[in-house]
Amino acid sequence: MQTWIIYAVLAMLFAGITSVIAKLGLKNISGDLGVGVRTAFVLIFVWSNILIFGHTKFISSLSAKDVLFLGISGLTTALSWIFYYKAIKSGEVSVVAIIDKASVLITVLLSFLILKEEITLKTIISLVLILSGLILMLWK
Repeated sequence: MQTWIIYAVLAMLFAGITSVIAKLGLKNISGDLGVGVRTAFVLIFVWSNILIFGHTKFISSLSAKDVLFLGISGLTTALSWIFYYKAIKSGEVSVVAIIDKASVLITVLLSFLILKEEITLKTIISLVLILSGLILMLWK
């Protein structure tokens, strides 16, 4: 199995755990404070990872364009987390998570339009199934 697939599976696993644990942590506080506390821990863990594994040597390789795109990505991440935490504070985590994970539809569309990645029939069928599952989960 390719390394990137293992990383993707681990990301999926931790993302799934994250939502339930976050809901437990939001019991007595606002979603905004919750995402702030979470972000502080993310900052510490990510920079520890960079320092421990010696990735600081790549800092000189960063271009202004790289920083711009990573900064925009950081902004969209922050907005996603803020709204996600507001949603799980008052909503059902299982439903909020399904809606959130439907972002894969936007990701695939943008990867096709911006990154010029290929969309195959298999991809289209998969997206239709994801959208169908989302609609089914939200159907009252």
